[in-house]
Amino acid sequence: MQNAKRTRCEVWTRVMGYFRPVSFFNIGKKSEHRGRKHFEECVCANKDFSEKYSD
Repeated sequence: MQNAKRTRCEVWTRVMGYFRPVSFFNIGKKSEHRGRKHFEECVCANKDFSEKYSD
């Protein structure tokens, strides 16, 4: 196996109306960020919602 060069992946999140890298957070904010529930938006759910509530 070759020695692969790795690049650090910077994670950003929206805080108080603007985006910041998580690496800049203090200990308390990092802990709060780890406890968040993450979700993936489903395209089919958007379509159903649009059809139901469109004018």
